[in-house]
Amino acid sequence: MAGQTETILQSILTAIETGGLNPGDVIEEQTLADEHSVSRTPIREALLQLEATGLVRRLPRKGAIVFKPTLEEFLAILEVHAKLEGQAAFLAARRLSPAFSQRLEAATRACELHSSTLGDKEPDRYYQLNLEFHRVVAEAAGNPFLLELIKTNARKLMAYYRARYQYAGVIRASAQEHREIAQLIASRNAEAAEAAMARHVAFDHVTAMDLLAALS
Repeated sequence: MAGQTETILQSILTAIETGGLNPGDVIEEQTLADEHSVSRTPIREALLQLEATGLVRRLPRKGAIVFKPTLEEFLAILEVHAKLEGQAAFLAARRLSPAFSQRLEAATRACELHSSTLGDKEPDRYYQLNLEFHRVVAEAAGNPFLLELIKTNARKLMAYYRARYQYAGVIRASAQEHREIAQLIASRNAEAAEAAMARHVAFDHVTAMDLLAALS
């Protein structure tokens, strides 16, 4: 049963990360049961675990839905996320190993290549490159507890970050900021790397309202 629960859990998380499930979407238990040939029990156990992290909410007569924040909730989550990502950049700058240095450079170059060759095209593809950049920084920090916190918090914002790349010029700005952050980390400038990363992941109030409206 534990294995089935983990399979369902990962299936739902993957759908959230790839845009298969967006904020406010109902998680269809029967569809999951049919896809994975399981009973409702491991599905409900997986949903309970996701509810405990805040990624899923149960509503009367609607079942489980993907967490959809209000503006106030969105800004509060974003504030925490900026702190977490900033701390990851800070630690990465202090602890960067040769292996992670190579991975960070590769992730940064991949974002720059997309920006220079495709510009604003294929934003979902760029979003995956962006995820890899942030994943490398978080892993380079060398703190598994911080990494898990970042993953959980990021999943509440992924749909909005993905939507952000639909706007003209955002991909170019993102790739440039990635280069700045990577250089600060590589030069061991921890405080500046932390500040640059926090700025990079933050939205202003108007952008937050735009993104919430776009996914309403």
